[in-house]
Amino acid sequence: MSYIVTATSGHLGRLIIESLLARGAAPADIIATARNEGKLAALAALGVRTAVLDYARPETVTAVVGPGDVLALVSGSELGRRFLQHSTVITAARKAGVGRIVYTSAPQATTSDLLLAPEHKATEEFLVASGVPFTILRNGWYTENYAGEIEKARQSGEIVASVGSGRVASASRADYADAAAVALLDGSLAGRTLELSGDHAWDFAELAATIGTLIGTDVAFRNLAPAEHAELLAGFGLDEGTVGFVVGLDANIRDGLLGETSGDLARLIGRPTTPLAAGLAAAA
Repeated sequence: MSYIVTATSGHLGRLIIESLLARGAAPADIIATARNEGKLAALAALGVRTAVLDYARPETVTAVVGPGDVLALVSGSELGRRFLQHSTVITAARKAGVGRIVYTSAPQATTSDLLLAPEHKATEEFLVASGVPFTILRNGWYTENYAGEIEKARQSGEIVASVGSGRVASASRADYADAAAVALLDGSLAGRTLELSGDHAWDFAELAATIGTLIGTDVAFRNLAPAEHAELLAGFGLDEGTVGFVVGLDANIRDGLLGETSGDLARLIGRPTTPLAAGLAAAA
């Protein structure tokens, strides 16, 4: 049996490989995959096997996956195409006899109004209907999503958003990767759907203060009305679709969709999740 991880040329996939090794998985039992195998040289140097696996090419899935293997399906990044890509991988992996699929989803994917939820909802439902044993990890927000705010704050002295008093229970990519490694290794998690998030839900005033401490200067949080936020973003040259997406995500945060702290992530990885300041410092 092999542990196969998709998209390992990206941040999360690479960290899953590292966590598998740290948790005692034999390098020879791990297969790191990506669309471009040439980007996996650093992982190959760790002793793991590497292979091409392209979400759009089912033959690359059946070439890698064998009967009984456990596959980590890291959700794709191409909005609007993810369900097609995910369902292609699931179908091919089922035909190859995969033992279980660990899928990285989104918070409350089947019931949430989160802008990113629909493709995850469709994938979860397809995975369950496929008959393949599964573990679904509904990953919350990554602290690294806010790394770009550090330089903005350094330049302007403020964090600008339209989130109101909404909170975000973020955790680091390393935390979520560690959870995926545990799920790959622990067969008793088959059939489980876990809501993963950081231990602490912070608001944007805390984000501003934390970044201020990191860069050594005062940083303020300036909250805008959604229309004001949209006008500001459009003034920066962002297209209408991107403006709507950013303002919509802020509305999701304002509505509390990313602020739940279930404790599942810390329990799964056996330690507290990475605090906001430490996560931002590492990302910077």
